[in-house]
Amino acid sequence: MPRRTLPPPPPPAYLRTWPDRNALLHDRGTALEELRRRSLGIHRILLLWLFALGCVIGWALLTVPLEMIEDHDPTAFVLGPLCAVLGLGALTPSVIGVVVGIRSDRKARELTESWLALDSHPPSDAALRSPGLSLCWLLSSFLVCAVGLWASFAAAAYAEPGRDSYSDVVLGMGTGLILWLTGLIGITKAVGHYRWAIRKLGPASATNGAHH
Repeated sequence: MPRRTLPPPPPPAYLRTWPDRNALLHDRGTALEELRRRSLGIHRILLLWLFALGCVIGWALLTVPLEMIEDHDPTAFVLGPLCAVLGLGALTPSVIGVVVGIRSDRKARELTESWLALDSHPPSDAALRSPGLSLCWLLSSFLVCAVGLWASFAAAAYAEPGRDSYSDVVLGMGTGLILWLTGLIGITKAVGHYRWAIRKLGPASATNGAHH
């Protein structure tokens, strides 16, 4: 789960005690770099996938009672509720983790804009674009999204009566939906960051021109 403590916002004007602009730019650059790392770091992609894995495990456990009922398993009355509880125990924290991560990203964006508003320093601000990380988010999330769509449609379209039970279809479609939503979150984040960088930092060519 993302760390709960983000860098603090810049102090209000009447409390600012920077001795000179260089000191301000140093603190500003440190805060912006930390916010960028917290929002777009590779660890955030891995964390999102970990939450997705938790959701898949939880969903799989939730389908076990359905499978037991289909198989007329006499232990369903005992093991079914246990699997349901375990499934909710895996699913709920994962969903909460994703929600917390989305809220943390929104807060990090607000803090980034607050620190950007303090001053302008194009050479260091250019790093906030993070084109490599944005592309990594986009491509990897697109792949996860595609796998999720394939799994969902395949589970429904290729189910064979007599061989694939209703619980198998539910498991496949649910797993595909989880993967699709995970990929969609990543794609939305990558595209949102790109649009924000263009709006706040301007075209890359303009930034490059400011270096000369």
